[in-house]
Amino acid sequence: MSSEGAKRSGRRARHAQRAAKPVIDPCPPGQKGGAFKPLTQPEITQIYDTALRLLETLGMGEVPDRLAADLKASGAQPGEQGRLVFPREMVERVIQSAAKTFTFHGRDETRSIEVGGDRVFFGTGGAAVQTLDMETGLYRPSTLADLSDFARLQDTLANVSWFTRCCVATDLPDVRDLDVNTVYALVRNTTKPVATSFTVAENVAPIVEMLDIVAGGSGEFAKRPFLKAHISPVISPLRYGEDAVDVVYECIANNIPMSCITAAQAGATAPATLAGFLAQSLAETLASLVMVNAIQPGFPMVFSNWPFIVDLRTGSFAGGSGETAILNAASAQITNWLGLPSGVAASMADAKAIDAQYGAEKGITSLAAALAGGNLIYESSGMTASLLGVSFEAFVLDNEMHSHTYRVLRGIEVTEDNLGFDAICHSVLGDGHFLGSSHTYAAMERDYFYPDLADRNEPRTWQEEGAPDAWSAAREKAKEVLATHHPQYLTDAQDAEIRKRFRILI
Repeated sequence: MSSEGAKRSGRRARHAQRAAKPVIDPCPPGQKGGAFKPLTQPEITQIYDTALRLLETLGMGEVPDRLAADLKASGAQPGEQGRLVFPREMVERVIQSAAKTFTFHGRDETRSIEVGGDRVFFGTGGAAVQTLDMETGLYRPSTLADLSDFARLQDTLANVSWFTRCCVATDLPDVRDLDVNTVYALVRNTTKPVATSFTVAENVAPIVEMLDIVAGGSGEFAKRPFLKAHISPVISPLRYGEDAVDVVYECIANNIPMSCITAAQAGATAPATLAGFLAQSLAETLASLVMVNAIQPGFPMVFSNWPFIVDLRTGSFAGGSGETAILNAASAQITNWLGLPSGVAASMADAKAIDAQYGAEKGITSLAAALAGGNLIYESSGMTASLLGVSFEAFVLDNEMHSHTYRVLRGIEVTEDNLGFDAICHSVLGDGHFLGSSHTYAAMERDYFYPDLADRNEPRTWQEEGAPDAWSAAREKAKEVLATHHPQYLTDAQDAEIRKRFRILI
């Protein structure tokens, strides 16, 4: 064999070894978080007390009549300027009785996840209106075909634990078509837990009919809901949004779990000081919790307090900032202290290209949120351009990044065997190294994660293999998946029945 042929054969062998599934996954999803505590206990108490004072003094404005009646029945009182105020005792009673954990079902039960406690899962969120095109490397309007392709791609990525629609199909101007086809794209292309947003309350019940078809019959979806709603019922500062509140009522009526998302912006719709921001944002998310439990006590809700930062010089969203990292970590810490299922947002890179800025912003923000113990970390896969964009390559790279993060969360297991006293003695008195020892072999896959995309070759080998960068490597992987992964998660009968009842445009 020629030297060039030997090199190619060696490269193939190395690639095959890297692609082989490890005997033991060293970093599966659901690792325990909570070691990073950016706030002291007295600081948490101060923030919490301020949030309760805000609800007791200012309360909430623009309360729809139906909700006002339910809140008053739960203890809310009239306040100034037509507002409703929430006595401290009322809020604390709700916190104590609210759902602390719930199962976020996948249609494939092995893909279900338990939300709450100290387990950390990465997933998606977002409503990007632009997709980073893999051919041109530039952004274009997102389409329904893109959403379907993103659903197929993430279906193969182990570290995306649930899939929320990551982009808006801008080619569907009708809101009924948009909501129906978005959910269809999800259930057709994955059996993971899924989530979506409902543009208007009137679209909830018809979509539940579709979900019943998928689940096996009328009323079956509600018995084991595999779709969650993302709703923002609070508009900062401290008022309810009637349309979103209507969606909350419909979701509860149809047993759709929800993430009630607060997305205040520091210096714009909330104080610029980080502590003040946390106090207001906590009060607003507590107002969502009170609302949900006033309608139906104990209904599963992810306490989704998402601190958003703007660049105060320009007003631009700064999703990849250090301030975003620390605020979302603090939010996770506070929510976990309350004992509620926590949802935060991270990995919202401001970078447009898949470059050094992208990697730094995603790594810093996602690791901080995970270390702090965010149960569900939204926006963590695929998002770029300050949530305006989404990228196929980013999905692939973020999946690998999450493995590294889970490995960090797993920590260091200190046991007598792992301390290796006998192995050290054997090496020192024997070969003088640890290569090939049984102790090393035992640890090789159990304790280490080996990335598929990250390049760890020496410079000469990297050059011989074409000097690839991460963007191009991820693009090749994404294209390979999209060319080969065409799941059939709906039966022909289910698909035909859905298409008979709904205007499906895929």
